[in-house]
Amino acid sequence: MIIQSLLDTDIYKFSMMQAVLHQFPGAEVEYRFRCRSDGVDLRPIRSELERQIEQLCGLSLAAEELNFLSSLRYLKRDFIEFLRLFRLQSRFIEVGESQGQLTLVIRGPWLHTILFEVPLLAIISELWARHAQPEHELTEGRQRLAEKIEQVRALDRPDEFIFADFGTRRRYSRAWHDEAVRTLAYEIPVSLRGTSNVRLARELGLVPIGTMAHEFIQACQALGPRLAESQRFAFEVWAREYRGDLGIALSDTYSLNAFLRDFDLYFCKLFDGARQDSGDPYLWAEAMIDHYQRNRVDPKTRNLIFSDSLTIPKAAEIWRRFRAETNVTFGIGTNLTHDTGVAPINIVIKMTECNGQPVVKLSDSPGKVVSTNQQYLAWVRQAFDVPEGEDPD
Repeated sequence: MIIQSLLDTDIYKFSMMQAVLHQFPGAEVEYRFRCRSDGVDLRPIRSELERQIEQLCGLSLAAEELNFLSSLRYLKRDFIEFLRLFRLQSRFIEVGESQGQLTLVIRGPWLHTILFEVPLLAIISELWARHAQPEHELTEGRQRLAEKIEQVRALDRPDEFIFADFGTRRRYSRAWHDEAVRTLAYEIPVSLRGTSNVRLARELGLVPIGTMAHEFIQACQALGPRLAESQRFAFEVWAREYRGDLGIALSDTYSLNAFLRDFDLYFCKLFDGARQDSGDPYLWAEAMIDHYQRNRVDPKTRNLIFSDSLTIPKAAEIWRRFRAETNVTFGIGTNLTHDTGVAPINIVIKMTECNGQPVVKLSDSPGKVVSTNQQYLAWVRQAFDVPEGEDPD
């Protein structure tokens, strides 16, 4: 059994789930799976995937797991009591095949489907790694991990280079994820400050790190007052829910320019910082620092978090460039948890509908645009003044 605890997911799934419970309890959504890696046929793992899904849907949270969630000050008692009764339900998932590819669609109440994404991706990633190279050993992975640790130690001020593990969804395996994060926490505890994975945070005494994902802002296209105001609406709802906690805003749902337009003086002061997940990290950081300065907010009092396809050397380069101007931290994913000698696959599960209406993600990287409706995509581009780009997924 690959997923053995409902805590084996990213913390922002729980933070968004609480906001859904309190703010949008009746919302209905659809998510779709996509493998972006060319030439990968996932159909051979279908039967085992279906078996793993049934096992996943048999899980519930134990008392000690609920106690850990209760210790996080931003999770409220009524949400913990809801989780005490919660189970995922396989009736909301359709696994199939179309045009020679594995398909997976999740449909149902947002509150009851939001926890599917991360464990399903972790299951698919691990099943494919087993299928692709069943006899693979982790000697090379351990060597590469040791190199990463030495790269951090070789920095001029390693105690100021801060990063977190963001690698649950595309990890090589649960066992390797555990070993990699445990090793990093032991060898460079000052640099590895946390993990997005709630189970590992609990087991290793790390800080669970994460706030919101694109789906929260996407859903507000259907739940907010007007499309052009939906991003501001999402930030308002988030601030109302968390009252100063979890104050990192995701900046690329509609492009950086659209974010800066909406992230005015009020939000600059209300939120602790922003996260970059697509586009050019240097241009993004320069634009964010300039934006804070123009809004009379000292960038040194704000946090800029980078989380797009990072390696230790790439993160270190960004850190050296901007550390004197603002607080720079990193979320490193696949390169930490799937750098073992077996090529990882680029897989995603993205929200495509909310309350029967299409929702899209534009991103700052054309290859990350998500849409199933070209007409609606064009309307969103117009509403947020985003020019035409490449065809979306």
